[in-house]
Amino acid sequence: MSAEDRRVAVLRAAREEFGLSGLNGASTEAIARRVGVSQPYLFRLFPTKKAIFLASINHCFDFVESLFEETAAGLTGEEALKEMGRAYKSLLGDKATLQMQLQMWAAACHDDEIRQLARDRVSRLWRQVVRLSGADDHRVMQFLGAGMLLNVMAAMDLPGIDEQLGEALTGLAEPPA
Repeated sequence: MSAEDRRVAVLRAAREEFGLSGLNGASTEAIARRVGVSQPYLFRLFPTKKAIFLASINHCFDFVESLFEETAAGLTGEEALKEMGRAYKSLLGDKATLQMQLQMWAAACHDDEIRQLARDRVSRLWRQVVRLSGADDHRVMQFLGAGMLLNVMAAMDLPGIDEQLGEALTGLAEPPA
């Protein structure tokens, strides 16, 4: 396996560990064990545990951005939002990603570097949704806010999210006039 393939494997394992335990609670030993590498090798790929956490944040956002690019290709307006919403909704079953996102917000509360990365990546995602859909800031705020609410609800394992909130929250329906 190449070093780049190992880095990706580490980021997947880190998403699981950080999602469960957060930056401070996760163990680099557990991450290395999940990947099947030694801890010293892990630190050849990433210089610190925090570097792994930051790279995991980027990895999660890169995945969502790629998903949005793919699903909104050739669409604009509400149709683009609907497809991005459907695609994002499909991630709600991925507990590790949802928990990693929630841990990112928690860590951003007390760490300037994590907070800045979170700001940068949310800004970048915002601009991407505007570019792909042509939606105004108010609609983008509804769209992204609904996604964050769905993350929290999915993390709490609330049954019947669709029935409770309706399709509008995932961007699947046009906002009320």
